[in-house]
Amino acid sequence: MARQDTRQFLKVASMLVAGLVLAACGKKEPTPAASAPVASAPASAAEPAPAKVYTVGTDAAYAPFEFQNEKGEIVGFSVDLLNAVAEKGGFKVKFVNTPWEGIFNALGQGDRDVLISSITITDERKQTMDFSDAYFDANQLIAVKDNSKVAKFDDLKKLKVGVQTGTTGDEVVTKLQGKTATTIKRFESTPLALKELEAGGVDAVVADNGVVIHYVANNTGAKFKTVSDTKSFAPEQYGIAVKKGNAELLAQINKGLAAVKADGTYNAIYKKTFGTEPAAAAAPTAPASAASN
Repeated sequence: MARQDTRQFLKVASMLVAGLVLAACGKKEPTPAASAPVASAPASAAEPAPAKVYTVGTDAAYAPFEFQNEKGEIVGFSVDLLNAVAEKGGFKVKFVNTPWEGIFNALGQGDRDVLISSITITDERKQTMDFSDAYFDANQLIAVKDNSKVAKFDDLKKLKVGVQTGTTGDEVVTKLQGKTATTIKRFESTPLALKELEAGGVDAVVADNGVVIHYVANNTGAKFKTVSDTKSFAPEQYGIAVKKGNAELLAQINKGLAAVKADGTYNAIYKKTFGTEPAAAAAPTAPASAASN
């Protein structure tokens, strides 16, 4: 009997202990008091929209204004200038090498947003595109061999003359010799025309002064000289072109251009390219007409 009572006592005790353990395990923690709502952080100011990237057409065969270096990169005065203008104007640019013959069509069709390619501002061009304020003063210059007797533009009347197709040089020589003249040789670029002069295929080349001076200075073996005729060649000015009616982009460009001229950036780029500070701008005596560079 004693053993049975003992077993019974142990059984009951075990059940009581198990019950206490289960009760402890099943006990819920008190629910914490509801915390006060966390105030949300004030919305930050909206991030500024990324600067728009515009596609720029340039005929990269016109050193020192726009050309390709040994790595194939488009570089030069025009590139440095427009990059600086874009930074000040609040936009970005991407340069695309675009042959001169199709450069204006590319702008008109929307394949290019901007053109910077030593483009002379003319009344004729203003009818189909809009121009920025002028950024470079230019004029036509004659290149000949150093033993040439050419002293003025009229001396080219019966000579073989090389020009770049569709440029101001092409136009003025055509006016001098006539539309049917067979002595005018047209090339895709001014450097090609100058190479032809070096080879003896033409007697002279007429082209923009900046390009001619740069070529002569960097090709001393060609034994060229330059002939200036300010009476025959009216002053010209280069402008940055946008599609007709794109007033917003034109305003951004002019804003940037004014800024780089005001803070000395323009002069620094000019000196880097040409080795001297720019001379005071000369106002054109008459509106330039016709074609380009």
